Amino acid sequence: MAKITAADVNKLRKATGAGMMDCKRALVETAGDLEKAVDHLRKSGIAKAEKKDARETKEGLIYSYIHAGGRLGVLVELNCETDFVANTDGFTELAHNLAMQIAATNPIALDRDSIDDNVVAREKDIFTEQAKSQGKPDNIIERMVEGRINKFYQESCLMDQTYIKDQDKKIRDLFTETISTLGENISINRYIRFAIGETDPSSNGQV
Repeated sequence: MAKITAADVNKLRKATGAGMMDCKRALVETAGDLEKAVDHLRKSGIAKAEKKDARETKEGLIYSYIHAGGRLGVLVELNCETDFVANTDGFTELAHNLAMQIAATNPIALDRDSIDDNVVAREKDIFTEQAKSQGKPDNIIERMVEGRINKFYQESCLMDQTYIKDQDKKIRDLFTETISTLGENISINRYIRFAIGETDPSSNGQV
């Protein structure tokens, strides 16, 4: 059995935000392997988050973020279950990180279900014509279009995007970890992004 030190536990706590005993158990179950312990805690967090997903989120905050010398701004309405969690540093940090993500990547929708079917159909048509112009056979075209549509979702949907502060995470993972840490369901109701020189602000369509 691997020896688990206090330093190992603290390192895992810093990496995941999980409690001390949870970190110690994860390290014991993974024979002291830090990476496997992180994965173990993430999986546990996902299980906990799924149980909380159906709870109503009527509290929260509207967070504002201004970037680039006042030339770019984001508003995010982030919701949770109680005003207690809404006032925690962890909840505010999530709102801040989401606003930074939106400012940097300009997502057109919250998730895949939120994108208009006409937008997806137009993208498929464009990708199909591009593949045809390269002389690809139909079976190859179908796979190419599927791959490009998945990439389109990953770039355009906030929850599917790679987290700008950690390339190994998706925004969905960031949500799951925060839900696990704070113990409540959390949701984004709406967001909007303004930039100097743009005629229309971009949002998730719910503003």
